Amino acid sequence: MLTVTMTAKEKFKEALQTRKMDLEIAVRIIPSPSKPNWLELVFDKEKEGDQVVRTEEGRKVLLIGAELMPALEEVVIDYRETPEGTGFTISKPAPNA
Repeated sequence: MLTVTMTAKEKFKEALQTRKMDLEIAVRIIPSPSKPNWLELVFDKEKEGDQVVRTEEGRKVLLIGAELMPALEEVVIDYRETPEGTGFTISKPAPNA
């Protein structure tokens, strides 16, 4: 199951608010058209079959198309601030030994 941390949800919400996006617009994860095995974030409206991630208040913040969901099984989306920079991370925890 895909996990989106509270920090990531809040950062998606902030990005949508600072751009004064319509409440129907959210961030969508898509495969990169120019980089194989990379993902990109774009603004989009919900489509039929999407998995929708919402904040605690119910605001749509992240959209994942049905075709991408199998690739995101057991993935964690987070937002990190480190000395190297800030941004969203997509990782898959190591299996328990």
